[in-house]
Amino acid sequence: MVEIIAGDDKGATGRVLRVIPEKNKVVVQGHNIVKKHVRPSRKNPQGGRINVEQPIHISNVLPVNPKSSKGSRVRYQLSNDGSKKRVAAADGTEIGVVKKTK
Repeated sequence: MVEIIAGDDKGATGRVLRVIPEKNKVVVQGHNIVKKHVRPSRKNPQGGRINVEQPIHISNVLPVNPKSSKGSRVRYQLSNDGSKKRVAAADGTEIGVVKKTK
């Protein structure tokens, strides 16, 4: 889950559907939707206009802190067993494990 901090959908939260690392962008479910004009095809026999979710630059989203349900900057901590954890910068709440040991 991420919170959008810039653009038309500022303040909205949504689930990340796809990450595009080579362009530093993410696609957030239900946000940054544009109309795309499509020709009739087998997949879309009617043709017309469809809604498509466009990528958002990764600098314009923040991971959601599960404790406060708001976007939070992230820091990383190494634990004693060698795993790397992602924690919220504001209060230290764990957001997710990045790398586990073998």
